[in-house]
Amino acid sequence: MMLSVSFRHRIGNSRINADFAAPNGVTALFGRSGAGKTTIVQAVAGLLRPEYGRIALDDTVLSDSDGGHFLPPHRRAIGYVFQDARLFPHLTVSQNLLYGRWFSRRSQLAPPDQITRMLGISHLMQRRPAALSGGERQRVALGRAILSNPRMLLLDEPLAALDEARKTEILPYLERLRDDLGLPILYVSHSAAEIARLATTIVLVDQGRVIASGEAASMLSDPAMAPYLGARQTGAILSVTLAAQEADGLARVDSKAGPLWLSCLDRPVGTPLRLRIMAQDVMIALQRPADISALNVLPATITDLRLDEDGVLVRLDAGGDPLLSRITRRSAERLDLRPGKAVHAVLKAVSVAPGNIGAASLCPTPPR
Repeated sequence: MMLSVSFRHRIGNSRINADFAAPNGVTALFGRSGAGKTTIVQAVAGLLRPEYGRIALDDTVLSDSDGGHFLPPHRRAIGYVFQDARLFPHLTVSQNLLYGRWFSRRSQLAPPDQITRMLGISHLMQRRPAALSGGERQRVALGRAILSNPRMLLLDEPLAALDEARKTEILPYLERLRDDLGLPILYVSHSAAEIARLATTIVLVDQGRVIASGEAASMLSDPAMAPYLGARQTGAILSVTLAAQEADGLARVDSKAGPLWLSCLDRPVGTPLRLRIMAQDVMIALQRPADISALNVLPATITDLRLDEDGVLVRLDAGGDPLLSRITRRSAERLDLRPGKAVHAVLKAVSVAPGNIGAASLCPTPPR
């Protein structure tokens, strides 16, 4: 299924110019606060009628200014989850979940008990929203949207109102939605950590305009994204597979460029994972280092160097996967770094910390 968006709209003195496509998976609308992300989502939902342009979900035209066509929100079969859960306070969790089904004429995506198990809310059915934590309320809101049997989901900064503990709690459930439902999901966020873990496609929005879009790993490793991510959040994604749980308590994962070792992962061998490797946690060596404590060293080739106020951002090709390294200008000059040069990327331990691993959890106790 594919969402196609191409429209222009004016709100006061602001103009929105959106042109992108969102396939199955999570398409993240990413940008600073006030960039226009929520306005784009509202146009897709039918809460706003664009002045010019067209929005379509596969062969269903949602809005077309040339033909004067505008499908009202209740006929779009789109599930919308806001920053705040917006549950009915007088209804139980079970009644909130079933509310959307009363208005749906489409066949179910999955049985209700399967959805509640997926979201980990089966034990909450008789509670009312006031008795739920923030993370539980958001999971119930997700369940209600899914049980309306939508053709796609719109998630408008669903974690923005939660503290870090609740965000950590709910992220694995969002990963399950991405991997198990087979729906296009439009996800609004200005959190680099969230989109690095969840997104399959990224649409960069700045001052009301879509200025770039593409596959998530490629976008996040593009040095041009650095001003929007911030120096400490600039990095890349490695797609790896859990290959072995080794006797010393470490887990070996296989990347395109070679093996990496992490703290023990509580997942079956063969599980695909996404590692977020921060640019500040990647050192560059001309020769493979010997007699050092770092276990994770990958051969790579320099593809690009970009100067900025924080030094030099070096883009690397590691067996076909992109990596970023942030170093000083003095180091770049001393090593005579240039595109095409073969080097080794030395990954510091922090680069594979628990918060940067998608679709996985650490073992309950650290390895001895």
